[in-house]
Amino acid sequence: MGKTKVKDSKASVEGARQVIRKEAEAVLRLENRIGPEFERAVEVILNCTGRVIVTGMGKSGLIGRKIAATLTSTGTAAVFLHAAEGMHGDLGIVQRDDCILAISKSGETDEFFLLLPIFKRLGVPIIAITGNVQSPLAQKSDVVLDVSVREEACPNNLVPTSSTTASLVMGDALAVALLLRRGFSQDDFAFLHPGGNLGKKLILKVADVMHTGSEIPIVTENTNLKETILQMTSKRLGVTTVVDGKGKLTGIITDGDLRRLVERTNKIFSLNARDAMTCGPKTISQDALAAEAVNTMEKYSITSLVITDGESKPMGIVHLHDLLKAGIV
Repeated sequence: MGKTKVKDSKASVEGARQVIRKEAEAVLRLENRIGPEFERAVEVILNCTGRVIVTGMGKSGLIGRKIAATLTSTGTAAVFLHAAEGMHGDLGIVQRDDCILAISKSGETDEFFLLLPIFKRLGVPIIAITGNVQSPLAQKSDVVLDVSVREEACPNNLVPTSSTTASLVMGDALAVALLLRRGFSQDDFAFLHPGGNLGKKLILKVADVMHTGSEIPIVTENTNLKETILQMTSKRLGVTTVVDGKGKLTGIITDGDLRRLVERTNKIFSLNARDAMTCGPKTISQDALAAEAVNTMEKYSITSLVITDGESKPMGIVHLHDLLKAGIV
């Protein structure tokens, strides 16, 4: 095959910009197509007691995999069925309580001609996402979502670019519309994404990462500084809480507090914890999200927060390192 190389880098940069402009225009035109037919598609999926079976071939199939993943992660159970593999056994995943989301630019894909009669025999509703609303796929579907584009973004108007982007965006629009109708919340998202950073930020609480019991560094106001430093060293958090005679939190001592104390006097071992502590330390509830602890630390430029009980007694402490290990930061 003969190839004509373009040596002008400016031409390639401008070509890339044209791709972005053309695909952006294709997406913007979709907004005016969100109407009664789109609402029908949403209702079909909401009324489906089974799963959404997303199917497609080629580039449309790749887009279908992403749409199925997005639907599933936002509260709508979905699986991807490769249109070709469907005719070789995979069709068994389709049940009578499912619905079909078929994606095809032309709507004339050969594999769909074999699948559609079987879908009809099962009585499952079919939603088509297609660039040809007059195609055989569109004519045999219950709902048709128009994702036609004026031209592909490639200079030869051949490579699926604008069309696949339009299909993907229409799928995202469906997923978000369903999310809103289902009242899918942040807690729901966190439940389905416990292993990801977003999920951790939405689900992990301070109680899940804080140090408790014997791990809490505690000294009284009258503890001498030598013993105070030993307590800080043994607990390895670079900090200790300070309590009064009744065990209530009155202050906190950090490595920074000790350094500043050394700058003021060279007789630190004649002092006690009360002389070195910072009064009124920042605290947080054990039920607060761990992400909230991070925000508080950033706001006040500190690395530790104390958790107290109903009597203002220390019941836990959380350090920035704990939040780093948990993947919150």
